[in-house]
Amino acid sequence: MPAPSPLAPDRFPVLPPVGGVRLGTFAAGLRYTQRADLMLAVVEPGTVVAGTLTRSLCPSAPVDWCRRLLPSGAGRAVVCNAGNANAFTGSAGDTAAEMTARTIGEALGIEADEVYLASTGVIGENLPSAALAAALPLLAGELADSGPAVWEAAANAIRTTDTFAKGSAATIAGSDAVVVGIAKGSGMIAPDMATMLAFVFTDAAVDPSALRAATSIAVERSFNHITVDSDTSTSDTALVFATGTAGAVRSEAFQEALDAVMLDLAHQIVRDGEGATKFVEVTVHGAADDTAAKAIAMSIGNSPLVKTALAASDANWGRIVAAVGKAGQAANRDALKIWIGDELTADHGTRADGYSEARATEHLRQDEVRLVVDVGVGDGSATIWTCDLTHAYIDINAGYRS
Repeated sequence: MPAPSPLAPDRFPVLPPVGGVRLGTFAAGLRYTQRADLMLAVVEPGTVVAGTLTRSLCPSAPVDWCRRLLPSGAGRAVVCNAGNANAFTGSAGDTAAEMTARTIGEALGIEADEVYLASTGVIGENLPSAALAAALPLLAGELADSGPAVWEAAANAIRTTDTFAKGSAATIAGSDAVVVGIAKGSGMIAPDMATMLAFVFTDAAVDPSALRAATSIAVERSFNHITVDSDTSTSDTALVFATGTAGAVRSEAFQEALDAVMLDLAHQIVRDGEGATKFVEVTVHGAADDTAAKAIAMSIGNSPLVKTALAASDANWGRIVAAVGKAGQAANRDALKIWIGDELTADHGTRADGYSEARATEHLRQDEVRLVVDVGVGDGSATIWTCDLTHAYIDINAGYRS
């Protein structure tokens, strides 16, 4: 495994059990050696399922499989393999996906259409189906009740270029029910619903329509507000499973807990951005509406010029001006204000009076950076999270397959 990102948490969190959830991992050798690369989660009968999937027009076979299953609002399992995306693999990819669901279904005594799928890794290479078919029944034999060690093993099994496993949990206020999630993602992160997968489980009882609505809201507030490199994956998948074993909860409390878990996971993905040394929050105010504010913030967060300046702690605020200007959204040049940390750098279309580049540079030397922009045309606002762009990103991706 690569050395952990300098922005990584000190340790994997202690995640509590979720009633009705069992997990297992297995080392199938599909791409990696001496590590688990298959993860299986099995849930109780009656579990409600919701999810969001990539809007890429070149989706993986597992995304197509999940898109067909999700309208049912039900499911009993999810299987994820790491190292091979099973994307752009034609009919062989569809066959591998169907085989995976059927084999796990037979091993568990459930229908193939109750098994959700996710794959992450290299695009355009066929899954080694013989090795996968041999490993799947063994994977089904590794199931254990969810708990701290089991969650951590599952989070590690779904990693590709991730430098640390990602997990999060929250208790639903007013109840004993919990929300627990694991995710993977490091590069190809600009979710549009990066390579990004998230599997979230709760023991709260939530009806299908409510779970779909809560999931859509939580994904938009979290995964759809991050970017590492502006590239949307063929495989982006976020699935939420509600087993119901802890009973009903207040809908507002459930949304709050789901939002918290997904936002924490999204932030961890940015902190593990390939080659990242800085976690960057970009807030835009004064836009025509919130949608326009998000577009401007994403233009700043995706700008290679802005991101490389951040990597060098270079307070070149002109690059932020350029990113605002190219966003395609209304902005008043002569009312524009830009802050780097607490330092007002630009005001009313020119350099701010009293601006200190030394103070701005000092803020940029921190490993957590805050940029604020007011574009001066309305009341819209949005915050997104990104990271800097270093030469390590090139090193990781130039040799990804070698």
